Amino acid sequence: MTLGEALALARGRIARLDARLLLEYATGCTHADLLARPETPVFGPAGAQYLEWVARREAGEPLAYLTGEAEFRGRVFQVSPDVLVPRPETEVLIDLAVDRLKAMKTARVVDLGTGSGVVALSLALECPQADVFAVDLSPGAISVARNNAGRLGARVEFRTGSWYAPLAGERFDLIVSNPPYVAAGDPHLALDGLPHEPQMALTDGGDGLDCIRAIVAGAAAHLQPGGWLLFEHGYDQGEASRNLLAAAGFKEAFTTPDLAGTDRVSGGKI
Repeated sequence: MTLGEALALARGRIARLDARLLLEYATGCTHADLLARPETPVFGPAGAQYLEWVARREAGEPLAYLTGEAEFRGRVFQVSPDVLVPRPETEVLIDLAVDRLKAMKTARVVDLGTGSGVVALSLALECPQADVFAVDLSPGAISVARNNAGRLGARVEFRTGSWYAPLAGERFDLIVSNPPYVAAGDPHLALDGLPHEPQMALTDGGDGLDCIRAIVAGAAAHLQPGGWLLFEHGYDQGEASRNLLAAAGFKEAFTTPDLAGTDRVSGGKI
């Protein structure tokens, strides 16, 4: 089998770009090699790996789980089935957090449910004056996030536990979170590779607001006066999120849309 034949074998099964990337990862070739030397042979182990990946991608497994990494905000993050694949809409949460942190000379920040660490690490790298902490219930996720911090040189302190449990007595200037917010039974859970991603990071098994309720309810006890809470949520949860914030005593409650115009992040000031 040659490089050109390998690409042809994936035609009609998976996207051409996906096939190209998988072939590059399996063989170590470059895009230029594929264009200039499609007759280059693909040897046994590399060919077998490529064909396995094509079959798994065809079955809906996310490309990032096959390659073991995903690009986010111009950085490459390690990912595994222990964590969600980073998605562009989460950049809204980070942008809003960075806007607030840039006005502070020093700050303590915590990311609840850090997953692969994309939020916490992005804030640590883009706002070096901040002391950043990251919490996750999953030891597997914490391991991935620690590896990413080491690879990217981000200074983050990690805690394992549920939401505020590892943070007793501590207060922060900013709390951020991208919690599970998809309602149980939502048809989106069966689409776009989501069946392969960790369900505990996607859904609370209820109406999609249970985790947000817990985060909002516990935030005041862990925020400095004037501190902010910012969290990502579902397309139809903006109003409910603002109501929860107002009921918990937050001021300036707001919702910001993503680039598609969909409600994506809500927050407030204590």
